[in-house]
Amino acid sequence: MATPTNTQFAVAVHVLVYLASVGRNEQRSIGSEELAGSTAVNPVHVRRVLGPLRTAGLVHSKPGAKGGWEIGADPREIGLDRVWAVLQGDDPVLGLHGPSPRCAVGAGVQEILQGVEREVSAAVVDRLARRSIADLVTEAHLEAAVGPPR
Repeated sequence: MATPTNTQFAVAVHVLVYLASVGRNEQRSIGSEELAGSTAVNPVHVRRVLGPLRTAGLVHSKPGAKGGWEIGADPREIGLDRVWAVLQGDDPVLGLHGPSPRCAVGAGVQEILQGVEREVSAAVVDRLARRSIADLVTEAHLEAAVGPPR
């Protein structure tokens, strides 16, 4: 199976579940180093993923020695489709290429694939909309104070 090149969505979901469970249960902010250790990625990558989530209000950060990251919204209200939209935006799900404009086959196939891309994108968003961060906390059997942020 091919390895995805963009892991931001998976890292974001992991971090959000971590913040919704560990952070809330222990009532503390979680540092980038701890999140990096949990996700097995570089702390810089974690912060790059958290930046857009912060802008979207899904997390917030506190500076200082006891600072770190906290979930910024009710985990029941954070649908995976929302996380996807923040990180994926309008980027294509499929790896479409730009064929030669002089190739009749390429132009025809490209038009068809663009339609398939729209269908796949809609299906991904629809499927992700059925699950929330709170659902994943429950499914992973993690105790969490799921509710509005503190």
